[in-house]
Amino acid sequence: MIKIFVTGGTFDKDYDEKNGRLYFKETHMNEILALGRSKVEVGIETLMMLDSLDMKEKDREFIVKKCTAAFEDQIVITHGTDTMTETAKVLGGKNLKKTIIMTGAMIPYKFGTSDGLFNIASALAYVQTMPHGVYIAMNGRVFLHDKVFKNRETGIFEEIK
Repeated sequence: MIKIFVTGGTFDKDYDEKNGRLYFKETHMNEILALGRSKVEVGIETLMMLDSLDMKEKDREFIVKKCTAAFEDQIVITHGTDTMTETAKVLGGKNLKKTIIMTGAMIPYKFGTSDGLFNIASALAYVQTMPHGVYIAMNGRVFLHDKVFKNRETGIFEEIK
């Protein structure tokens, strides 16, 4: 089984039409997997529903604790893209004997034009095929946790050469 840890981020934001703001209600992961007709056995656990810009070190340590304690050695983490690389580096520094893939979305799933569906599908494929380590999967690419950055001008994750 693959463990999916949900931490929030744009992936799971909803839109409040009355005040025009994005907010968190609950994860959309079950709906996303059903829409994609996924047949992969997963266990979904919501750890938090945070915008990654609001994530603190204690939140990152909680993610590490949950990954360390997880029975599964294949883990996917949904995370906000703004600080995904920071969390990936913290996880990578722990040298867990697990394959951990972090992914997110630039556009909320509920908007209907989200890249989240593609990104979670990629993450589920990568977690089953990559060796132990911590990776970021975005836009059909996978990066080592310490060899990636988010280009703020393009909104694309790129490899550090």
